[in-house]
Amino acid sequence: MLAPLQAEDGANGIVTRGLHAIHVKRVYEPPAAEDGVRLLVDRLWPRGVQRKALPLDGWLKDVAPSDALRRWYAHDPARWNEFRRRYFAELDGKPQTWQPILEAVRKGNVTLLYSARDPTHNNAVALRGYLMARRKGT
Repeated sequence: MLAPLQAEDGANGIVTRGLHAIHVKRVYEPPAAEDGVRLLVDRLWPRGVQRKALPLDGWLKDVAPSDALRRWYAHDPARWNEFRRRYFAELDGKPQTWQPILEAVRKGNVTLLYSARDPTHNNAVALRGYLMARRKGT
């Protein structure tokens, strides 16, 4: 079942000011009606998933962390805060990769799909936090 995640600012995916929710979900979970637009935000295609078998509205490879950052992080929760800092710096330098996500959120729910095993320390969770902070100004 899809559950909104807590963001850094305490937001929980509830619609505010006409904006819809940004959800985060593993690609291996079945789609749900509340998913809205489903976007894969990993640089690499998920293991064991056939492209035709994944209900998906887009694959945004360029919004994912760089290969160097992904390798440095290596899904080590002890590096989470530094990973987020570095990832946010990368995102600041390429707004064209994440602005379409915010545009989609203005129209309906968006679900960021990821394949990592850790549901709390992954690039989709970090990206959601980043987007939640950016949408406050919209």
